[in-house]
Amino acid sequence: MKKISEILREQGLDAGAVTGLDPRNGKKKLRLNIIALGDVGTTMLIGLRLLGGDVLESIGICDLNEANLARLEMEMNQIRYPGPEEARTAKETAKEIRRPEEHAESVADVYPVLPPIRVVPQEQICDCDILVFCASRGVPAIGAKGDVRMAQLETNRTLVRQYGALAAEAEFSGLVAVVSDPVDPLAKVFVRSSGLDARQFRGYGLGVMNARASYYAERDDRFSAYLTEGRAFGPHGRDLVIANSIEHYDDGLSRELTDLTVNANQIVRRLGYKPYIAPALSSAALSILLTLRGQWHYSSLWFGNKDGDGAFLGIRNRLTDSGNEFEDLMVEDALYERIRGAYMHLRELE
Repeated sequence: MKKISEILREQGLDAGAVTGLDPRNGKKKLRLNIIALGDVGTTMLIGLRLLGGDVLESIGICDLNEANLARLEMEMNQIRYPGPEEARTAKETAKEIRRPEEHAESVADVYPVLPPIRVVPQEQICDCDILVFCASRGVPAIGAKGDVRMAQLETNRTLVRQYGALAAEAEFSGLVAVVSDPVDPLAKVFVRSSGLDARQFRGYGLGVMNARASYYAERDDRFSAYLTEGRAFGPHGRDLVIANSIEHYDDGLSRELTDLTVNANQIVRRLGYKPYIAPALSSAALSILLTLRGQWHYSSLWFGNKDGDGAFLGIRNRLTDSGNEFEDLMVEDALYERIRGAYMHLRELE
């Protein structure tokens, strides 16, 4: 059995290559900007607006389609609860709804704060604490065969470099969240093109793979251990590693569950739809918010050196005041080799 951190040691690295930096910069509420509002970005935006009031000060949106921006600024800011927000004091609440001040404590209908949505011009896109990259070109059409995620690497690489240059010029010190496919190779391109510290970056693609594995585990008793003992590792797509159980690992069951998980998006495509809702919420909105709250979640971290030699590896992790912390599990040799194989393949992608 081996610990996952052995992958680092094999490359002559230590945990400091992954940890040691908190890009939240001590802030409790942060300004988040989103690059591109297609299907994924828009769905993610809904999740962030509804659920992110505790950690988000505001959400900026940037897109080439000005009409879409105007529409989203209106519609998203029109998503709200029917009463006063909880951030207001009892006095302010009582005054606003015109009740006597002595009855303010009895006001029950006080609702969560929803972060405001604002339009941000491209030249100000890096004026924030969290930069979320959702831009994409050449999204495969419904019915496309093969690994449709990897088909987007070449077309999205140029976009990433463009924004990497902007981040470099701004000397951006916050968190960069890469959501566009293929998540992990594009995060690596972003690091190299920006020259920023790789520990500022996370790839958000593994959350939905864990969710899809859980979906199948709920429907087949053979996989039920995954719900309490399983883990997901690696990329959002080919080379994904699903472990049915860490303590009682079964390679055959794990590979079968992995195949179901990897191909779940193709089932939705065969039904005539693009499978973007679950990724936008499980991988992006929920996982980004868990990151900012310092809670355990799935995303990919940089396993590499400062010169950009390495790869982003998807793993259960959290962001602490001391930086990134990943779940350094002791795993069976067969599982270790699967995770190592996924990492080595990601290293080869440029």
